[in-house]
Amino acid sequence: MTIMAAKSEAAVKPARVSEVALRVRYAETDQMGVVYHSNYFIWFEVGRVEFLRDLGFSYRAMEEEDGCYIAVVDARCRYKAPARYDDELIVRTHLKNARESLVHFGYELVRSADGLLLAEGETMHVVIDREMKKTAIPKKYMRVFRQCLHQPA
Repeated sequence: MTIMAAKSEAAVKPARVSEVALRVRYAETDQMGVVYHSNYFIWFEVGRVEFLRDLGFSYRAMEEEDGCYIAVVDARCRYKAPARYDDELIVRTHLKNARESLVHFGYELVRSADGLLLAEGETMHVVIDREMKKTAIPKKYMRVFRQCLHQPA
């Protein structure tokens, strides 16, 4: 690997990553014991909620105290290998970007037993108020997001 490539990889490494463990339940699989694809998005949400909690606030507080909602407007998942019934998984979540009324999260789903990357994903969220109108992220959250994005890796 060249020095330039090493610098490039270090530059894209997220400053802060939150991890949460979960175990695949039978109900999340198909007849072959393979996880049904839509469950990955549920696990991304689990990761996102815990990531925000790790930053010191919660979805519930954002909604109840500030009337601030982050609605999904784009969701993607790249499946690399199957997750199966009873696998223990780690959901890694990081903040990719935050702007005035847009928040972008990234995810990795890894099998605990062998560290195999099973899926990568991302979700884009628009910030809305109680009337479902686009609004700016309250300053107290944006301040934390900016700190999160600018921490040295």
